[in-house]
Amino acid sequence: MNGVMSMSTPIFSSAALKTRQREVKEVARRQVVHITENGNAAFVLMSEDMYDQKLREAAECAAYEARMALTIERARADIDAGRFVEGTTEALAEIERRAQCHG
Repeated sequence: MNGVMSMSTPIFSSAALKTRQREVKEVARRQVVHITENGNAAFVLMSEDMYDQKLREAAECAAYEARMALTIERARADIDAGRFVEGTTEALAEIERRAQCHG
């Protein structure tokens, strides 16, 4: 894979780190670069800014998943306790009732 880049993921051989260092680093400033050894995936390379961005994205995804899990857990507890309505008419009536109580 001597420096061949696919449409979505830049892939360079480990030899390119020596022979095409400037090119590899330039690409790594903009996106994650995959490095191969003997044709097999071996490493990833990215800039410090890209690394920080990826960490932020991972943290945001983890926080979202935690919020979703908590919401589902609460919803199941509400169903188990009988705190639910069935159908659009009942749902709209419950929303109206709550709006009057709180508004």
